[in-house]
Amino acid sequence: MKTISLYDKLFKVAVYVFCIVVMVITGFPLFFLLANSFKGMPEYMKNVWLFPKHIYFGNYQAVLKPSFLRYFLNSFIVSASGVMIIFVCGSLMSFAFSKFNFKFLRALYFIVIAGMMIPIHTTLIPIYTMSNQIGTYNTRIGLILPYVSFNLPVSVFIMTQFFRESPKEFEEAAMIDGASKMLFFRKILVPLSASAFSTVGIYTFLNMWNEFMYALVLIDATEKKTLSLGIRDFYGFMTVNITAVLTAILVGSLPVLIFYFVAQDKVINGLTQGAIKG
Repeated sequence: MKTISLYDKLFKVAVYVFCIVVMVITGFPLFFLLANSFKGMPEYMKNVWLFPKHIYFGNYQAVLKPSFLRYFLNSFIVSASGVMIIFVCGSLMSFAFSKFNFKFLRALYFIVIAGMMIPIHTTLIPIYTMSNQIGTYNTRIGLILPYVSFNLPVSVFIMTQFFRESPKEFEEAAMIDGASKMLFFRKILVPLSASAFSTVGIYTFLNMWNEFMYALVLIDATEKKTLSLGIRDFYGFMTVNITAVLTAILVGSLPVLIFYFVAQDKVINGLTQGAIKG
């Protein structure tokens, strides 16, 4: 029978303690939001850190109004549309970078991924000016296009690494069977890279869902506002409904949290594979 040394036992205990501490630290914000979402402002000012003594549903009634739910819909339309555009454009660009050989290939690839090094807010004024000139200001498409451009470089980087490491035997077999390059891409390469698409989709969706500054500058109409802007409705001229703001943040975070927990295995697997292949 194998005996476990004292060092191994202490190491295992230390690992468990560390994991518990990390879990408490990362889980506390969610606990804080949940506890205070059932408080009115008077109780919140008296009792910030503990569960409410009296359950109050007024915050959820304010958050779940049709006017506020419209912000959810706008955020979903913008984020989902941006992800789909990135899937199409990013995958085609990555396919060209990984499976074709032409002049200036490496130069074009590095120009694209160099976009990851550009601070996105340095482009705020030029994009605002351009949106006014071409008529996309205060429209969803005027918000989707900048989001796509900011997230496209990292998406191309991730998918290119996956496409490069796909088995060459599959491509050769497809060519022998008479399949074209595009048929190989659609029928074989894309299904093989499901984890890469999952990683890119979740990463870009989270970025678009949580973005605030560009939405603040490029959207003015109330009916076009995204969730990050809608939360500001609970800010008055002289006061702030703190508990309603916390409830809106909690409700707005739930779709993202659920989405992540459902697909977390694919995200971790995709990032790990991308790191190894890169």
